Amino acid sequence: MIDISASVMQFLLAFIVVAPLLGAVAALLPAPPGLKGRHPDQAVLRHGVTVTGVILIAAIVLALGFDHDHPSKMQATTDISWIPALDVRIHLGIDGISLPLLVLTALLTFLCALYSYFKMPEGPSPKAFVALILVLESGTLATFAVLDLLLFFLAFEMVLIPMYFLIARWGGAQKQAAAWKFILYTLLGSVVMLLGLLLIGLKSGTFDMVALATDNGRGLTSSVQVVAVLAIGVGLAVKTPMWPLHSWLPDAHTAAPTVGSVLLAGVMLKMGTYGFVRILLPIARDGMHTFAPYLAAFAVAGIIYGSLACLALARPGAKGDLKRLIAYSSVGHMGFVLLGIASMTPTGVNGALFANIAHGLITGLLFFLVGAVKDRYGTADLDTLAGATGAALYGRAPRLGGLLAFAAVASLGLPGLAGFWGEMLALFGAFDPAAGLSRPAFLTFMSIAAFGTLLTAAYLLVVVRRVCMGAKREEPHPIADVQSYEFAAWTPLAALTVLAGLWPAVLLGLTDPAVQKLLAGGKS
Repeated sequence: MIDISASVMQFLLAFIVVAPLLGAVAALLPAPPGLKGRHPDQAVLRHGVTVTGVILIAAIVLALGFDHDHPSKMQATTDISWIPALDVRIHLGIDGISLPLLVLTALLTFLCALYSYFKMPEGPSPKAFVALILVLESGTLATFAVLDLLLFFLAFEMVLIPMYFLIARWGGAQKQAAAWKFILYTLLGSVVMLLGLLLIGLKSGTFDMVALATDNGRGLTSSVQVVAVLAIGVGLAVKTPMWPLHSWLPDAHTAAPTVGSVLLAGVMLKMGTYGFVRILLPIARDGMHTFAPYLAAFAVAGIIYGSLACLALARPGAKGDLKRLIAYSSVGHMGFVLLGIASMTPTGVNGALFANIAHGLITGLLFFLVGAVKDRYGTADLDTLAGATGAALYGRAPRLGGLLAFAAVASLGLPGLAGFWGEMLALFGAFDPAAGLSRPAFLTFMSIAAFGTLLTAAYLLVVVRRVCMGAKREEPHPIADVQSYEFAAWTPLAALTVLAGLWPAVLLGLTDPAVQKLLAGGKS
């Protein structure tokens, strides 16, 4: 869109990855006398907004300078030898697959920092909070930018400790147990994943993801690929999360502060599915072909399980937590992403990547809104919120109620909003899977997943009816409607949800050429 030299693009990508780490260090230092503001905590929170804002601007400039005529080409690349003995390199680059995730991460982190400036979660020092958010941002951005298997693993692991402390120190009820469950699940999965990454690197003689993808697994025997997919797939499935490795997610979301839930659902879950697309599909194609039917089966099981769990939480008398319900909905939505990947077709993989971005926008908005409802009512328990007739948000806080209903119908896949396209393309991918995969089996998976969309609509409409509708009750304390800072943090997500729904070609035009090249073994 704009002409930027290759060296400037290189600098921008490196800056986007490294700058949050430098910002995290600066957050822990004393604020200069002239920048302390009226309150000691104000300076460091403003610092977080400034750093994440600069990163977002750099990501937007990088996106504008990206060659949109050749999105399959790896751009803004940096390739420097780091550990010559193992041929490990500091290799960075972006293409049409990673660029949208990079911009989504920068956007959500900035919106979380902006929201926290006005609504800091209860807990210890804001200095540590801002530093952890920035370290988390750096690790997530690096995951989508690195092109070396060992660097990918380091970036993948880098986000675990910040998220653990965000849950354990700034979370709500049962935060310690939820934080420990999160860290144990993800670390155990990562150990298995590391073994698979080492197997690929040592057997092929390189850890370079571009070279491995171009070779398309031809340098690896089928048995090596099967073992590698099993090992790496377990680690990625825990982070996604795939049923039945999902049980850490509802606890983590229920206990996490609002911004922690937004970042966990909006960007961290995407790291798992991104690994399937970037590593396993092109590098271990034979292994993926072997496991694709099983991956699809687990995916549709997750879709049905997540929807039934949400329906159980949404029914009157169940004492269902609204944050926990949205967390279980993520298990179902990520099931559609995994189904698209399992089809191993350009249609299915494009649908998975689109659904990734849509889920980040919509679920990020949902967690912001549920956090706001919990702040106003002092609880996220659906029975307490709804009472006998409903919480009547439409009457008590019409803008908040309207936004919650909008996010809910976007999440259920209403045509014209972002949630529709990814799930539809994933179903189309399952309708006609890659050559060699059992079409009757995938038609069965498609039918089950399509039934899951009906269950998704059912529980989300129940939530809207119970929370947004009902008789307006006389309350001793009126409920505040959307505040200006909330409007600023939520509007970009709502606007992008509409834009992606009405103009899907913006995103699919980036991902499709890159996916075609990836599945063809590096050939455009």
